[in-house]
Amino acid sequence: MKIKKNDTVRVIAGKDKGKEGRVVEVSPSEGKVRVDGVNVVKKHARAQQMGQKGQIVEKPSFIPLSNVMLMCPHTNQPTRVGYTFVDGKKVRVSKKSNKEV
Repeated sequence: MKIKKNDTVRVIAGKDKGKEGRVVEVSPSEGKVRVDGVNVVKKHARAQQMGQKGQIVEKPSFIPLSNVMLMCPHTNQPTRVGYTFVDGKKVRVSKKSNKEV
């Protein structure tokens, strides 16, 4: 998985194209990510206690991984991600700046 939790990404396809946000959750088995402030859906929440009212809650929903691109922290531009070995450890590298992400 080239995108991880707390990465900053930009949406490159879909109704929220162009928006940026932080990855809140990653689902590798489904190939989807949940990005803060992107693909927000409204859910109806039932009252939790007697005398309390139900409410409508907005929360981000999953979007396909192919619709987001990692933002390079050095150039602040969307970039593809590659891997390289540094001191025997596999690290992610930005294809645009060729620096470690």
